[in-house]
Amino acid sequence: MTFSSVIAWAAAGPPPGSAAAAKARLLLLDSLGCALAGLRHPRVAAYATAMQHAFPGDVALAGARLAPAAAAAVLAAATCWDEANEGLASAHGRPALPVAPLALVARARGADTPAALAAFALGYEVAARAGQAWRIRPGMHVDGSWHSLGAAACAAALAGLDPGGIGRAVRLAACQIPFSLYAPIAAGMDGRNSYASHAALLGSLAAAGACAGMDAPDSGFAEGRRIALGHEAPAQVAPPGEWLLEAAYLKPFAGVRHAHYGAAAAIELRRTLAQGSAPSPNPLPPPGGEGFSRITLSTYAEALRYAGNRAPQAAIAAQFSLTWAVAAALVQGDLGPAAYTDEALADPALRALEASIELREDPALTAAGLRGATLTIGEHSATITGVTGDPDRPMSEAEALAKFRRFATPTLGEAGATAAIAALLHDQPAKDLFG
Repeated sequence: MTFSSVIAWAAAGPPPGSAAAAKARLLLLDSLGCALAGLRHPRVAAYATAMQHAFPGDVALAGARLAPAAAAAVLAAATCWDEANEGLASAHGRPALPVAPLALVARARGADTPAALAAFALGYEVAARAGQAWRIRPGMHVDGSWHSLGAAACAAALAGLDPGGIGRAVRLAACQIPFSLYAPIAAGMDGRNSYASHAALLGSLAAAGACAGMDAPDSGFAEGRRIALGHEAPAQVAPPGEWLLEAAYLKPFAGVRHAHYGAAAAIELRRTLAQGSAPSPNPLPPPGGEGFSRITLSTYAEALRYAGNRAPQAAIAAQFSLTWAVAAALVQGDLGPAAYTDEALADPALRALEASIELREDPALTAAGLRGATLTIGEHSATITGVTGDPDRPMSEAEALAKFRRFATPTLGEAGATAAIAALLHDQPAKDLFG
């Protein structure tokens, strides 16, 4: 497959005032909120400082001053740090992950607002179709791989290239797609979060090459699918004219999406258990203590396979842990970035609660191919058959704004969060987007 027809169609961006344009704005806002939350983690701030040595520049970010591509790379890592950013089911990944940071950095540096929005939407559409085609092998991870094609398209558009030049950038990226591994997550290590940085940098490199006149063959992407993944049949992707970003989901919680059903059940049960009891930040008695009841989570088989981590020692392992999500939601009343801080991971009460939760398969959900979860605590139970962000429950603008404020306000303050919303949703000046 090639991307020239998609680039020619999407290069101008979605029509102003359209549903696609509105969704593109929300995706940018949500990505910024997730990035700001991620930047508060010490490891991400240290990453920004380290990047400054090789890529000094004028973009102020987490105490460092970075070149635009490096700033986008750090933002990309920060965006996925809490596993709370967007996704597209048909792409089996997150097309905006390295694309939104490039557009956000451009806005922060004074880029034309419509041009930045169009570049983002173009990059999203290219990445989404690459994701539909680039079906990975077991042991691989999607992040940082096909995303680089979208980053290349976005960076090339921001550089002022026409559709022909954007096509060159995408072809250059297509011939060097990273072969990302799941291994760091399996080992409880956070190196996976650098994959998105690689995609942002590779996209910027490909755009620079295209600006200089470099090119690569149209057949590169198909050849890569064949050599690296063993796909001989032509890829089946959405045709030009369909804005895939409209189908993107926004996540109400941090952590892998498979864990959201259990977390929602935990929050519902937490309210039930709190009724009629004395006010308490945690309505559950300690595990093993008087009045403690058995806790069981029943869910579908894919969730158990993909997010069955127990006793996580690092944030990235906790983000792929059903039991950690349930424990954090029961204790904190939410599943946000606070669930994955060093303080939370070291909390003995939270760890004991996680260890006490029993996991079971719900064979009816598995057989029906449905998602959901039932959490049982003693005689009480809560069943969740859907959460915000599911295809039939898209996140509303009001919900997206509430999530953004929850994630961004600790960094920007109330006034700064309001200004960022005005910048990204209503084309006001984008000052101090990153705090």
